[in-house]
Amino acid sequence: MAVKRDNPYGAFNFLVSLGGDQGSGDEGSIVGGFSDVSGLGFEVQYAEYRNGNEKVNTVRKVQNSFKVDDVTLKRGLMGSDDLFSWLQDVREGRVDARTVTISLLDEARSTVATWKLLFAKPKKWTGPTLAAKGGTEVAMEELVLCHEGIEYR
Repeated sequence: MAVKRDNPYGAFNFLVSLGGDQGSGDEGSIVGGFSDVSGLGFEVQYAEYRNGNEKVNTVRKVQNSFKVDDVTLKRGLMGSDDLFSWLQDVREGRVDARTVTISLLDEARSTVATWKLLFAKPKKWTGPTLAAKGGTEVAMEELVLCHEGIEYR
């Protein structure tokens, strides 16, 4: 879905959907926008292999499995406990794997690239750091997701 152009897209214009319609009030929806997304990536694992009768004294790199990186989402703390509720459900044994969609938008707010995290589950939630030192910082919460695959369109 990426469109060829000369200038790169800005990293500040994106949407995150964690299942359900964001902000619709549907059960399972996550309310609020995220200010940061990091950790989109994967790594291919290779095994080293060499036949005993090879003429060249070097190993081959044989593609094996791949592993995906955990994805971290950050947002300003709001009057909503949806992220914490999702974590609590998982902690209590209710598996709630979701397809998480991260969409990069262009200047006209049209989707130009999409990453889908398959079977994503919450791994870690970190609440805000609170400090009474001036009142200019936003209380931020952080959610780390583990997942089983990534698609790019």
